[in-house]
Amino acid sequence: MTLAVTPIYAAILALLLIGLSARVVQRRMAAGVSVGDGGDEDLIKRIRVQANCAEYAPLGLLLLLVNELAGASALIVHGLGIILVTGRVCHARGLGSSPQVLILRKVGMLLTFSMLALSAILAFILAVI
Repeated sequence: MTLAVTPIYAAILALLLIGLSARVVQRRMAAGVSVGDGGDEDLIKRIRVQANCAEYAPLGLLLLLVNELAGASALIVHGLGIILVTGRVCHARGLGSSPQVLILRKVGMLLTFSMLALSAILAFILAVI
């Protein structure tokens, strides 16, 4: 089976993570901090934004992959992928802003959690049918 959908979202989320990582590196250089956060509040925030993406995106991608391989329609997998990417971007923008934009952060987590839950339920259904 050729994967047609999951690689699209894996690429988009990889680029998002690279962008968030570049923001961490940029702040590290500006603050002169090689390891840790040096107590720099902006660096701490950037590290958390990057880490949060790294914590949730892989599970979302794994669930996308499982569902695509299990035969879920491309339309459903695209829908789940769009929800995941939108959630991760909203969360990163909301948490990463100064001051943070709480509504974007909340929407981002709601979308991310919804995608994870829907994908998990779908994977379970496809596995037992």
